[in-house]
Amino acid sequence: MKRLVKLPLASVTQLKLGVNEKKLAGPPLHEIVRVYNRPMKRVLKIVAILLVVLIVGIQAIRPARTNPAVDESETINAKTQMPPEVASIFDRSCRDCHTNKTVWPWYTNVAPVSWWLSTHVNDGRRAMNMSEWGKLDPNRQDRKLRQICDEVSDGVMPLSSYTPMHPAAKLSDQDKKTLCDWTEKERERLSNSAK
Repeated sequence: MKRLVKLPLASVTQLKLGVNEKKLAGPPLHEIVRVYNRPMKRVLKIVAILLVVLIVGIQAIRPARTNPAVDESETINAKTQMPPEVASIFDRSCRDCHTNKTVWPWYTNVAPVSWWLSTHVNDGRRAMNMSEWGKLDPNRQDRKLRQICDEVSDGVMPLSSYTPMHPAAKLSDQDKKTLCDWTEKERERLSNSAK
């Protein structure tokens, strides 16, 4: 009777009809699990080996981590009247992506992180490169100054993907106010010098 309790309802019905109990029961469960487990272990081992080969292989693809030469006379520090507190904010929150003085941390040597960070830095430099500020005409400088205030006020900059690894880059409300006050004064100075 114990054997009947473990069988599915259809099997119990067949037993009542006189079907051989041993034919219905099949192999013990531990044998079934062992047979199905063997191919699964093999598949997992192959997947793990392929993953290791892939991770090692992609390390050979290295993006350029460049820091082009900086002409100090063309930087935003040289071309504007920047107080030390603004320079300090720029240095800790903006330098790595918006100048040619990027500090490349150790993890920028590890693919695919290196690809992602290299792209971010190149995009940041294209959007605004404070190392080449003097190459911008006054109208573009004015737009960039307005954009600095808008983006830090809206929390767009520094990027939310950047600040977890660089907590010092987070801007306080006072930092944002300091930057916006400075950009406003600098825009006014630019406007007066254009007259």
